[in-house]
Amino acid sequence: LKRIEKIDFSGNIYLVDNTQTRTNMILVKPGDLVISGINVEKGALAVYEGEEDVLATIHYSSYEFDKSIIDIEYLKWFLTSNIFMNILKEQVGGGIKTELKPKKFLPLKIKLPDINLQREIAKKINNVSNEIEVLKETNEENYELISKLCQSILQEAVQGKLVPQDPNDEPASVLLEKIKEEKERLIKEGKIKKEKPLPPISEDEIPYELPKGWEWVRLGELCELITKGSSPKWQGVNYIDNENGVLFITSENVGNYKLILTNKKYLEWKFNEIEPRSILKKGDILMNIVGASIGRTAIFDLDDIANINQAVCLIRTIETNVYRPYLLYFFNSNVCINYMYDKQVDNARANLSMGNIAKFLIPFPPLNEQKRIVEKVDQLMALCDELEKNIEQSKKDSELLMQSVLQEAFKGA
Repeated sequence: LKRIEKIDFSGNIYLVDNTQTRTNMILVKPGDLVISGINVEKGALAVYEGEEDVLATIHYSSYEFDKSIIDIEYLKWFLTSNIFMNILKEQVGGGIKTELKPKKFLPLKIKLPDINLQREIAKKINNVSNEIEVLKETNEENYELISKLCQSILQEAVQGKLVPQDPNDEPASVLLEKIKEEKERLIKEGKIKKEKPLPPISEDEIPYELPKGWEWVRLGELCELITKGSSPKWQGVNYIDNENGVLFITSENVGNYKLILTNKKYLEWKFNEIEPRSILKKGDILMNIVGASIGRTAIFDLDDIANINQAVCLIRTIETNVYRPYLLYFFNSNVCINYMYDKQVDNARANLSMGNIAKFLIPFPPLNEQKRIVEKVDQLMALCDELEKNIEQSKKDSELLMQSVLQEAFKGA
């Protein structure tokens, strides 16, 4: 027999061919009510409407019911209500710790209206539910539109269309000469290593025309260092469980625009001695270079002493004449992400090499314009964030509305 793999929160049952499990099995017959003991309050329950018997693990329970006494739509709504959860807490000591089992479910005492009233209540709840589903769909569509709007803002920004050009700005060509002189000075002083020359930019590489005063430049020309980290396992370095070690940044810590540090990891101090080149400085740009999170980019804005693993690239630009927040917006734009996957990502095993990152084409504006662009993007992104907050609130309100309707419908139960 096939087996129930899951019941989603919309009440859809998913079947798979029977495979070995570590639990005993129950038999589910056509027309039975099936309840996921773990997620019943989220809506994971349904009537099995197939034509053949199926199996389910003992994390589910299956019930025959008398259709002359119980309207199943009424019962399904009732079981997802806070009223039902409160009945559980009152009649079962401590409620349910992990999952709802038949021995807890079947003895419950509830007040059940006659079948006609059940049907009427279920019909009204379904009507409200349908309207809330429309609202949810609208919220999802609005999320998608905001995402597209954000990318449109970034595209306009890196194409020089977001803010007006100022003819009095020092052109990017002059900035590039200053950056070149600064790099030569640092090389001469032994502070950075001389890199291999980057290939010249050919006409067929240029994706679009830039405004006057801008220049196409390879990322490596703007940087004093592009490198990646290492694995502590390779170096025989252990994790420690306190903040007295080296903060260790991995790809899961590098989000779009900002670091995600809800789960901090620390290494023994000797890791910095083994990997001094990838010790972070405040203001360094970090980019994920392996797997599904390729391209996620953030600025290291902490005062902590930190290092990175092999899935993260450190991009350290020349401090003067390059406004790092501008580069951050460029890296997180679809213009850059598409370029990465089209030109630079090794598809055999999704990753970015340091050499390919150094070859990135950067649309480079005058320094003052870089700052004006970032100021404008910040303003517009703040508005997008506000729109997203409004959608989140709308989602919460719709959930509260549904529970309020269920509370009213079942208050006599």
